[in-house]
Amino acid sequence: MPTILLLAAGSSSRLGRPKQLLRFQGNTLLRRAAETSVMAAAGLPVVVVTGALHQELLPELAGLPVTTVHCPAWAEGMGASMKCGLAELEKLQPAWTEVLVLLCDQPHVTPDLLKQFSVVRAATGLPIAASQYSSTTGVPALFGREALPLLLQLPNAAGAGQLLKHRPDLVATVPFPAGVIDVDTEAQYAELLAIPAPVASPGNE
Repeated sequence: MPTILLLAAGSSSRLGRPKQLLRFQGNTLLRRAAETSVMAAAGLPVVVVTGALHQELLPELAGLPVTTVHCPAWAEGMGASMKCGLAELEKLQPAWTEVLVLLCDQPHVTPDLLKQFSVVRAATGLPIAASQYSSTTGVPALFGREALPLLLQLPNAAGAGQLLKHRPDLVATVPFPAGVIDVDTEAQYAELLAIPAPVASPGNE
């Protein structure tokens, strides 16, 4: 399984309040994403990058085997946050071979989905495996170490999506239709809350 980079540095300017702390089905979006990451990483490092908020987010990560790093340049863009996380990952696991990058506002990401990226990347031999939803190729996305120079060359204002868009020849895709659902506005959050909670299976109540 890959190491994981969870980006949670944004200021949620369009939403007007921290999306990391919005609640969905019993947990905040950040806690949900962090728990999913830990399950998928299977003991390998999980790095959570904070920015606009830091101390306020730490209680949501309490008790989880994650490393939290604050990115001072978070306001420059997602690329800056990603580079902060990659630098921390180099310290924790210098021999890492692949890293999975995800955000905290895609609440339908599951451990089973995240495990598919390594399988697809290995099967295709391509350096990147990314999510395919609607007409978008985006995150979550898995990058082999051979793609690291390309990630580090991205402008601070650009996220991984820019690389996925401009180098489709390097990218295998994993279908993730629910990836189109994220939370950037109050209307999107209201739509998310309107989704019925899953019904517990017999014996799992």
